[in-house]
Amino acid sequence: MQSIFGTDGIRGRFNKEITYSLAYKVGFALGTTLEMNNPILIGRDTRVSGEILLQALATGIKVSGKKFINLGICPTPAIPFLIKKEQLSCGIMISASHNPPEYNGIKIFDHKGQKITKNYENKIQKVIEETTHNKSVTKEEFYFKENKEFMDIYIQGLIHSMGGENLSGMKIILDTCHGSATTCAKKIFRNLGADLRVINDSKNGLKINMNCGSTNLEPLKKALRENTADMGFSFDGDADRVIAIDSKGNVLDGDHILFLWGRELMEQKSLTNNLLISTQMANLGFEKAWNKIGGILHRTEVGDKYVHEAIIEKKAVLGGEQSGHILSKINNFAGDGILTALQISKYCKKKKITLNDWLKSSFNPFPQKLTNINLAFDIKKMHPRNKALIDQTILNFHQIYSDHCRIYVRPSGTEPLIRILVEAKNQNKVDSLSSEITSKLILELDKIVN
Repeated sequence: MQSIFGTDGIRGRFNKEITYSLAYKVGFALGTTLEMNNPILIGRDTRVSGEILLQALATGIKVSGKKFINLGICPTPAIPFLIKKEQLSCGIMISASHNPPEYNGIKIFDHKGQKITKNYENKIQKVIEETTHNKSVTKEEFYFKENKEFMDIYIQGLIHSMGGENLSGMKIILDTCHGSATTCAKKIFRNLGADLRVINDSKNGLKINMNCGSTNLEPLKKALRENTADMGFSFDGDADRVIAIDSKGNVLDGDHILFLWGRELMEQKSLTNNLLISTQMANLGFEKAWNKIGGILHRTEVGDKYVHEAIIEKKAVLGGEQSGHILSKINNFAGDGILTALQISKYCKKKKITLNDWLKSSFNPFPQKLTNINLAFDIKKMHPRNKALIDQTILNFHQIYSDHCRIYVRPSGTEPLIRILVEAKNQNKVDSLSSEITSKLILELDKIVN
């Protein structure tokens, strides 16, 4: 059986790759393999399928003999935060993060609040393969009471992360993306005194990530044009990512966040070896500017779990991805978009500057272009021979074009796509090379598949 786990847990379209039966088996397998008897924490985002998958996971856990706590709709980082705080055995987040509404996923965290290891994934996989009976949706729906007290603990944790600072006098706009941030972002920012406006703030699983949020910044840019504000923050579906926009409409992505936040920590002499951890997607302009001020940038493969592994290995205190997924020592490296937004706001308040002024002091990014090739097949389910040919083709493209620019080609870990990143000093060169590489790669893929 092909592994059900990808780069970030289990991910796929509901009732296709992600089914009630699979979720039941995951719940049962997790409960069976757990050595601790403390409850398992379960949360979800607003997707319509989330409630059904919750029923399936909870039923599987109950059959295994373990107990669980239903956190309800929540940001993904609430799960690892509460696991550690309340000494729970592990946690599950039902979410497909930034993917469209028809997708869903299952992310599993261990008793330390960290994503489970590959070895533990294999252990769960083995139990699932040995579980022969399929479970269909039960006609009897169980109501699992949501633990509101735990959610309040998470909210207070975020407020406490401000160290007594407030946001009074700051005009801020939030795009909560019809997702997890709708549960608490407004409450937190208002509690801290911000003059706040919130858009896309209904808990609507049919609209989650649709033309809004961190993958589509136009609604936030429009709100900033129409309303006087100091800055805006746009979250993704499960609120572990955030992208900021200043009052002039300029974008502060994960690279800029890491550079500016990292520079503050460097000046405070609290950045281990002046080291930041990021991925192959990080802008070359970021790396060169960071090196120029005495910093070191270590790149990993794409995915927050790889960033996290490098942070632990190298004893770093800050890392993240260009997508706005930032991992900080403040909350034990549980990537939290709301916490990141609060920290950006706090720095601007303490430094008595606007976000626009702060961004001006950042680096000048090299032109980049990210192109997606839609695939009619799932690479993970391909014959190993064909998959090896695709891997070799991608490697060949890296070698051929490495002298002209920086390119990075990779299969998506969550969708049937191949992503092509092209980066160079000149925008025209980026555009022409991107088109050339994309066209050639499509032809090569057709040869392999057909």
